[in-house]
Amino acid sequence: MSICLPRSALALFATSLLSLAGATTALAQSPAKTRPGASPAAAAFNYAQSEAAMAFASDMAERRNLDPTWVRRQLGAAQRIPAVIRLMQPAPSGTPKNWAAYRARFIEPVRLRAGQRFWEDNREALARAEAEYGVPASLIVGVIGVESLYGRYTGNFRVIDALATLSFDFPGSHPRAATRTEFFRSELEQFLSLAERTGTDPASYLGSYAGAMGWPQFMPSSWTKYAIDFDADDKVDLFNSQADVIGSVANYFKAFGWQPGLPTHYPVRFDPNQSPQDLATLLAPDILPSFSVETFNKKGVLIESPLAPQHSGPLALVELQNASAPSTYIAGTQNFYVVTRYNWSSYYALAVIELGETVRQMMGER
Repeated sequence: MSICLPRSALALFATSLLSLAGATTALAQSPAKTRPGASPAAAAFNYAQSEAAMAFASDMAERRNLDPTWVRRQLGAAQRIPAVIRLMQPAPSGTPKNWAAYRARFIEPVRLRAGQRFWEDNREALARAEAEYGVPASLIVGVIGVESLYGRYTGNFRVIDALATLSFDFPGSHPRAATRTEFFRSELEQFLSLAERTGTDPASYLGSYAGAMGWPQFMPSSWTKYAIDFDADDKVDLFNSQADVIGSVANYFKAFGWQPGLPTHYPVRFDPNQSPQDLATLLAPDILPSFSVETFNKKGVLIESPLAPQHSGPLALVELQNASAPSTYIAGTQNFYVVTRYNWSSYYALAVIELGETVRQMMGER
């Protein structure tokens, strides 16, 4: 799900993001082509009863030059969903991260077989996207597999309900309730504007508990900025057009600075005489590439790749914890950082990369 947060949010939000990533799969949502329906366990309260929601609707209509009656009617019909509020709660403090367990949720037989079928069915579109945008087919396949299991789980919450709930009833106990409320109100505005612009009923969109939509689980702002008509039928459809999904994911990564030909990461090993202080220095920037290969070497972190001597850009030492077992470490490049722009989690990024690469190998692709 492409929820973009400011860099400063990562430390506080990372734990909850890791625990919620892939939640659309776990929630046993309805198939991608299922169209409008009531949100599950919808509460009786609707936002026509909310002064804040109706004031937002009037203000939005004025700023966007939209029919205020239409905006108030659409938002007023949205229902508060208690399940959405519960799902947005942060993970309990001290919840251990576990890369091995997280990886196993995505690199597994069902998803791998579905990935092979998706690649086989969309060879032409994947090849065209790679040629036009420079983004590897394997990365596109990995993203779609992690986000929605190739369209199998795209969400069964009405998007208008989810976004209204998070805009006006975001859990106050969340450490970043104020900024998250602001974020979801912006997404709600983008969503209503998108529906009005395309002449579609806002209640017809189904998505995740956070308002992400379609096979690639784009938030409304991402749909507006990055979704494209890749099958040339004069419309953008991330629910039913696999070509549009493929092209839109490739366009997203290109927009965030994907560099064709640059690896996403390298394996590393540690000099046994390394100083703990040196390790702490390398880990401090987290996923942001900040150090040269030479700096890595000087601080006792050796890149195990024949490509290392040719690498000239910055690197990040990325730690992926394995609960009580030793952590996994990689050297992330600028392209690894680009993958995290889709979801600000190193665990998510590496799962996407490894899923796509495993499917590529199974397909016998170069």
